[in-house]
Amino acid sequence: MSKVLVTGGSGQLGRELRLKAQIFHDHTFVFTDRSELNIADAFQVRQVVERERPSCVINCAAYTAVDRAESDIDAAMSVNHSGAELCAAEARRIGARFIHISTDFVFDGKKSTPYVEDDMTSPLGVYGLSKREGERAVLDAHPDACIIRTSWLYSAYGANFLKTMLRLGRERSEIGVIADQVGTPTWTADFADVLLQAVTADLSGIFHYSNEGVASWYDFAIAIMELSGLSCDVRPLETHEYPTPAQRPAYSIMNKRKIRSALNISIPYWRVSLQKCIERLKQEDL
Repeated sequence: MSKVLVTGGSGQLGRELRLKAQIFHDHTFVFTDRSELNIADAFQVRQVVERERPSCVINCAAYTAVDRAESDIDAAMSVNHSGAELCAAEARRIGARFIHISTDFVFDGKKSTPYVEDDMTSPLGVYGLSKREGERAVLDAHPDACIIRTSWLYSAYGANFLKTMLRLGRERSEIGVIADQVGTPTWTADFADVLLQAVTADLSGIFHYSNEGVASWYDFAIAIMELSGLSCDVRPLETHEYPTPAQRPAYSIMNKRKIRSALNISIPYWRVSLQKCIERLKQEDL
């Protein structure tokens, strides 16, 4: 039985993988969080990898505070670039496979058709830049690594757009949400299933994964209110009406043909998955 080491095990994706791992009996899993493994610390990375000797490493650890990254450049680069490189290098050193999570924010959003894996990257902010540099460093350190870009992750865990909208929907009668940025909401439960399949599929190179379909943040918020039975009105905002420190891509739809073919999977529509996640949240509230 092979062993899988997961970094960032307390994040929303890591926590979803913990649940899935309980019924994924072909592998044993070791989950670490930042208190156990700071991936930007070369000594810790070497120590944990040497102790566990995994056959595969899934790097879910990341600096994801998009706006804060604009003034916290060193921290974002330390984790998303240097840390990813250290983990990839250590995985290669012991002959382990390496799966790294990246983001749609490596693109500038100027296309009008879905991004494919070999489209030019041109991040608009520090977060996207740190992830793009991390991708490059990972492939330099471990040429057979698998990088999967995803978008707009949400889950029943941690802080994310879904949880924020549910809170605001209960507290307010009306909110404004950006309507001129489009992408695809992605449920971590669906993504975790794909990652577990990738463990055994021996993928290498760059892939895209999100749920299917297209939505603006406004569409996403409307669906959250409808599916959760909240009466909060959602009004559309243009990006200039809600300025943020970091600029975000206006269009970040990704083409998933490559990963669908490689894993022979059917990808759920975003609204179907959102309903399942909200139902799970309701059950946990009871």
